[in-house]
Amino acid sequence: MTAIKHALQRDIFTPNDERLLSIVNVCKAGKKKKNCFLCATVTTERPVQVRVVKVKKSDKGDFYKRQMAWELRDLAEVDAKDASKENPEFDLHFEKVYRWVASSTAEKNSFISCIWKLNQRYLRKKVEFVNVSSQLLEELPKAEESVPSGESQSVAGGDEDALDDYQELNAREEQDIEGMMEVCEYAISNAEAFAEKLSRELQVLDGANIQSIMASEKQVNILMQLLDEALSEVDTIEGKLSSYEEMLQSVKEQMDQISQSNRLIQISNTNNGKLLDEIQFLVNYMDLSKGHIRALQDGDLSSPKGIEACINASEALLQCMNVALRPGHEKLMAVKQQQHLFTELRDTFARRLTNHLNNVFVHQGHDQSSTLSQHTAELTLPKHSPLHRDLLRYAKLMEWLKNTQREKYDGLSRTYVDYMTRLYEREIKDFFEVAKIKMAGTTKEGKGNKFATLPRKESALKQETESLHGSSGKLTGSTSSLNKLAVQGSSSRRSQSSSLLDMGNMSASDLDVADRTKFDKIFEQVLSELEPLCLAEQDFISKFFKLQQHPTLAQVNSIPNTIFHGPLLSSSSLLPYYYLSFCDMVRLMMNKIFQSIETELNSLIALGDKIDSFHSLYMLVKMSHHVWTAQNVDPASYLSTTLGNVLVTVKRNFDKCISGQIRQMEEVKISKKSKVGILPFVTGFEEFAELAETIFRNAERRGDLDKAYVKLIRAVFMNVEKVANESQKTPRDVVMMENFHHIFSTQSRLKISCLETERREAKHKYTDHLQSYVINSLGQPLEKLNHFFEGVEARVAQGVREEEVSYQLAFNKQELRKVIKEYPGKEVKKGLDNLYKKVDKHLCEEESLLQVVWHSMQDEFIRQYKHFEGLIGRCYPGSGITMEFTIGDMLEYFSSIAQSH
Repeated sequence: MTAIKHALQRDIFTPNDERLLSIVNVCKAGKKKKNCFLCATVTTERPVQVRVVKVKKSDKGDFYKRQMAWELRDLAEVDAKDASKENPEFDLHFEKVYRWVASSTAEKNSFISCIWKLNQRYLRKKVEFVNVSSQLLEELPKAEESVPSGESQSVAGGDEDALDDYQELNAREEQDIEGMMEVCEYAISNAEAFAEKLSRELQVLDGANIQSIMASEKQVNILMQLLDEALSEVDTIEGKLSSYEEMLQSVKEQMDQISQSNRLIQISNTNNGKLLDEIQFLVNYMDLSKGHIRALQDGDLSSPKGIEACINASEALLQCMNVALRPGHEKLMAVKQQQHLFTELRDTFARRLTNHLNNVFVHQGHDQSSTLSQHTAELTLPKHSPLHRDLLRYAKLMEWLKNTQREKYDGLSRTYVDYMTRLYEREIKDFFEVAKIKMAGTTKEGKGNKFATLPRKESALKQETESLHGSSGKLTGSTSSLNKLAVQGSSSRRSQSSSLLDMGNMSASDLDVADRTKFDKIFEQVLSELEPLCLAEQDFISKFFKLQQHPTLAQVNSIPNTIFHGPLLSSSSLLPYYYLSFCDMVRLMMNKIFQSIETELNSLIALGDKIDSFHSLYMLVKMSHHVWTAQNVDPASYLSTTLGNVLVTVKRNFDKCISGQIRQMEEVKISKKSKVGILPFVTGFEEFAELAETIFRNAERRGDLDKAYVKLIRAVFMNVEKVANESQKTPRDVVMMENFHHIFSTQSRLKISCLETERREAKHKYTDHLQSYVINSLGQPLEKLNHFFEGVEARVAQGVREEEVSYQLAFNKQELRKVIKEYPGKEVKKGLDNLYKKVDKHLCEEESLLQVVWHSMQDEFIRQYKHFEGLIGRCYPGSGITMEFTIGDMLEYFSSIAQSH
């Protein structure tokens, strides 16, 4: 085993700088017997690493090879299987459990003992040894003490000192041993004899050494004497060192006391510094000056300086109350007292501020009411800028109140809203009463004017407007119909055509341009007065109540659904504003303050529509412009929303006006005894278009007018045809020709782009019916001659050649001459004169189409004349037959007849 150990050391471990301390021949338990060696090794370099190495013979069996290695620190447990009986089996627990069977129990015990000693010396984490005899682990070191030092190294693994004292043989020592072994031939074959020889030689050398030592006894005695003297000197030095040490010990104790004292002083200074920092923090952030306390308790809230002092004091108080205290501060009595003081100051100042602002609201209200009387006779609203200017001085205090005392802030908000509601309600009501008086005054006293006897007094106007106030949706207006309209001649056509404007039992003569312009100015002034009033109040509310900031999303989402249903604001309870967004808060306050504006506007609009439905055109343009302006400023403002709601009513009245005109067209009845002429609704459309084009020039709601135009013109077209079909006195073509000519002229003059298609259609209808009337009225002025040539054309159509028609008995030249002689120029002129009188009876004077029609008849007559001459030339060539009159004569007849009339 020793030779194997030596060979393993030389071939495997020495090249890796390792020393082999123990070896055991093993095989795996439960498998075929494949022997290998487990070796316990340590490295020669620091730090020392301890390993368990598995070594196995090569397949050829001529050398050993290193197969596997484990670090000893990875070994968790060594299990010897049985501590009382001899058993060659043992287990090593690394990450995996390895089961081995040693070749002998002695080798196993030696290997386990080596592992135990290496574990005790080099590892902090101790390996657990299970089923190992404690006597074996304890006696091994004692047994090693009894053996010689040289022999102890031969024990498996050696003791701990041998592990450190082991040294390899150098080259010279190896040569000496080899030389010695060569001298003794039996050194290898008989190791015991060789060892015995070496022992004898060692004894000889020991004896020689003893004799040499005894020979040098004198020198040894001298050396011993010197050693004794050295020892005495050492004792002396040790005594001095002891005294010095005692002296230093006292100094050390004093220095320790001084160091301890310094450390305590340093801790005290540190604590004092921290305490000072805490005190300074509390003093700096929780100390309110006496001046601020006086301002909060007794500050003057009526003077600018007092208000400024109160603002500064309230801000300082809010900072003190909102300071972020450090952990433990809230337990300090001084902090509790200071917080209690702040709370009392806050409550006291909040009460003072609330009472003062309530008094300011009442005081300013009396001042405002005193100046209200001077505006009653004028169409102007009182300005509230002085009130707003005075109250805005308290805006920062309101913000403070909003952040500290929300209930009092909400109470002030309700008080302000209730007060301003009553004030604005009086002002707006008086303002609209004046507007209604002025609006009613725009109608002249005359026939059919129900406001003709209306006194110019407010009390009298109230009787008329009581039925209109707040009931614009129920107003129907007593519009006069045209059911009994009769055509009574050209002298009454103007009044008949103007009857389309007869709205509200009023004649058109009473509703001139001046009256409508005055109404337009009154309505514009009403809107112009309301707009800055609402904008100024909304701007003031936003600034005074600090409603610029939006609430958090959580606050908005937490609003109950019931809040937005039913009356949002009442005099007794105003919703907590922190539940609502900025737009909602402002809108709710404005809705409450100006709750009468929409009602009064609707009442005023109803009155204007009742006076004259055409007022809806003015109101639509003006209201649309103001809505557009308000939306550009703030689409979500109260003014924009309110005017938008009123605009719906105005648009409804406008549509009702258009529908009323269409209904009147459908109800028109014509007289059976007089000619029709230009229908009243045709003239009415012309006046409507002229008025509308003037009103809607550059208006935002031009599209509404264009839609109304299309509806009206289609109704006009349809009803013109209806009247023309029902006409008995006037020919249908004349009714169509005159009215569509008037429509075409109106559209050409006004140049309404959306009616271009209708303009071309009107021209086409006018041209067609003019041609039809001319042909039907002119007829066949040369009737017999016309019948003769119709027969000629019939023969030609049957296949007779034109030059052979004269050979027909009924159509020979003699028959042609007889027919021509029956129409001399004098008879022709007489027939044309009768035709002119007939046309003059059919046509009306307003449209002046007589000459146009007469000229068209002249052209038609000349066309017939040329047609007859052409037939004579083709069918009776060379006969010399001509008409009794020429084209020149015809032109002279037509001209003289037209001039004579």
